[in-house]
Amino acid sequence: MAFCTNCGNAVSPTEKFCGKCGQQQVPAGQAAPPPPPPRGNREFLSNIDSRTASILCYIPVVGWIPSVAVLAAPRFQQDKLVRFHAFQGLYLFVVWLIVDWVVDPFLSFGGAPGFHEMRIIKSLLKASVFVAWIFMLVKTSQNELFHLPIVGELADRSVSEQR
Repeated sequence: MAFCTNCGNAVSPTEKFCGKCGQQQVPAGQAAPPPPPPRGNREFLSNIDSRTASILCYIPVVGWIPSVAVLAAPRFQQDKLVRFHAFQGLYLFVVWLIVDWVVDPFLSFGGAPGFHEMRIIKSLLKASVFVAWIFMLVKTSQNELFHLPIVGELADRSVSEQR
């Protein structure tokens, strides 16, 4: 009785492939073919360190893209700090969307008394979110952990609910 060269499963001498793992079998009396060249580490985000991944989550307006990528990457599944930054960056983007898509149109009903003051409020809200992104870029680049109000609590809760 012959055995698979890959998994050790019993195979008959006439089988060309293992029924369990699919590895091609070498007929009796022949030399085994050379193993395929090793493939490099192709895991998503494998060449990025934790600090850089955390910083990328706070890029203004587009930081949600690296945040989602970090949360999806198997490499960072157990890194609670990086996941915290990814969630906080994602929630900060949600705040930006709320200000831009909900608050801005709501305050834009023009012609009403106080319209000028409403434009100032809109600008201040957008600027405060933008300043929060820049602040978090600086804090994260200095390896400091900072929990933004409300958003940081949501990020903490999201990380703790992960397995």
